[in-house]
Amino acid sequence: MASKKTLPLAYVKFLNLVQAVRQLPGLPEIDLVEDQILGFLARAWYAGQKVTVVEAMNSLPDLSPSTVQRRLKSLRTKGMLDLQADEFDSRYKYIESTDLTTRYFAALGQCIQKAQPR
Repeated sequence: MASKKTLPLAYVKFLNLVQAVRQLPGLPEIDLVEDQILGFLARAWYAGQKVTVVEAMNSLPDLSPSTVQRRLKSLRTKGMLDLQADEFDSRYKYIESTDLTTRYFAALGQCIQKAQPR
């Protein structure tokens, strides 16, 4: 078992801060699967990509498409995601972030900064 002295302090601080962020009032409870989906979406959005529901369902190899679809619906219910129909073909729904998602990502980003050694 690793001792307190061998664990990287910044990482442990980061984990503690993330746990605190996830318990903040005003932010919904996010489980590990939803967090994985949000991470995938954040990387895609940062790269300027628009992601459809079907693309998300097929882009996470560790998760079944039906699980992704259920969790996308859950995240939408929690106010973390929104869906926008394609302007030319309403069968395609693009996943979009909300203000709540932006606040959640910003809070996690602050955890990274606060965990850095000074």
